[in-house]
Amino acid sequence: TRRNKKKQEETRRKNCTTLHLSDTHEDLMIAIRRLVPQCGIAASHLRSITSATPAATPAAPQPAPQTTTQPTTRPKPRLRETPLRHSEDPQVGNAREQERRRLRMKQFRAATAHLPRFPALSRASECNILQVNIGKLCNLVCRHCHVESSPSKRRENMNRLTVDRCLELLRDSPTLHTLDLTGGAPELNPHFRYMVEEARKLGREVIDRCNLVVLYERGLEDLPAFLAEQRVQVVASLPCYSVENTDRQRGRGVFKDSVSALQLLNEHGYGREGGPELHLVYNPGGASLPGPQQELEARYRQELRELFGIEFNRLFTITNQPIKRFADDLLHAGAYTAYMELLVKNYSEATVPALMCRNTLNVQWDGTLFDCDFNGALEMPIRGAQRQPLTVFDLANVSELDRRAIRTDLHCYACTAGQGSSCGGALSTEPM
Repeated sequence: TRRNKKKQEETRRKNCTTLHLSDTHEDLMIAIRRLVPQCGIAASHLRSITSATPAATPAAPQPAPQTTTQPTTRPKPRLRETPLRHSEDPQVGNAREQERRRLRMKQFRAATAHLPRFPALSRASECNILQVNIGKLCNLVCRHCHVESSPSKRRENMNRLTVDRCLELLRDSPTLHTLDLTGGAPELNPHFRYMVEEARKLGREVIDRCNLVVLYERGLEDLPAFLAEQRVQVVASLPCYSVENTDRQRGRGVFKDSVSALQLLNEHGYGREGGPELHLVYNPGGASLPGPQQELEARYRQELRELFGIEFNRLFTITNQPIKRFADDLLHAGAYTAYMELLVKNYSEATVPALMCRNTLNVQWDGTLFDCDFNGALEMPIRGAQRQPLTVFDLANVSELDRRAIRTDLHCYACTAGQGSSCGGALSTEPM
């Protein structure tokens, strides 16, 4: 009966033994013998376990002498503990991750088999922007993130050796006038400030693609002053000027912190006449194309100025890429095929000459080269003569890649739909 089963369960729990690392060898052997009837361990296995000699107990470490010297290093940023959704799990084993990707790509291919291939593209005659994704570590987990950044991506951070090689490439390539730092939250990379300072010494413009709320992480309190001192151009993500739409994409409370961060940047001269440039980024909240950039910029400026006294230079509209988390959401909702058809239907030839993949070279956190950050997220590297992925260590100058064919796929339609989309906003002023 149910009552008897409950009584048996209570008796079994009383007889169970909990093992502790602090137990002595003899205590552990007694505990193992008591657990044998419950676990069904063979007697031969029990003898091999209990006959093992205990390892020597290491000496307890001596406490370090206390000193009054204050630490000189900046405390590590405190990452927000954002709840992860189904497509935002921490790193898993390679085999499991590869199987998940294989099944996902199979579903995506089946849903878009009827769509035309994207037209062939080639890089421009010279490369002007070196975009470096210096890590996938982020203090947020955003629904539209195409690189699936999160607080769990601690290992995917660019090391000093690769950072130095990127700076050497920047120095040795005279056509490069801008270093574009992205992530993740690029500010969380321990070499972020070093990279900014060295690029500015070379006379290059530096862009920081900032999620705004990272300015309030512990240890980064002086970041706005540093960015202003180096005159770093800040491109800040603010999906909407309303709290509901922003928090729906980026997490509860993010809009409030973002507004405070923008006000803080304004206090350091950002967005004001003569000060460093501050640009905002808008992306739709769902499976739709962004509206006309000029109209949205005027609306943003009016709302943010009247409600919060915020000033900025420009607004960039970016189309949501149908990859990674956003693609998972679309597929789960049964809207992936419809969204892809929308992108293909609104393809505009006028956007092609200004596509960022034509004059931008993307470097991922491990040094691998890509035509754009979206190809980096999809692991579509630039390949060498032997079909091997190229890295920053394979190039002496970015001019070696001029006029090369660009690797394309269906996700490229997101950059050519409507007025177009790039890291610098719309590509065409033609009406949608």
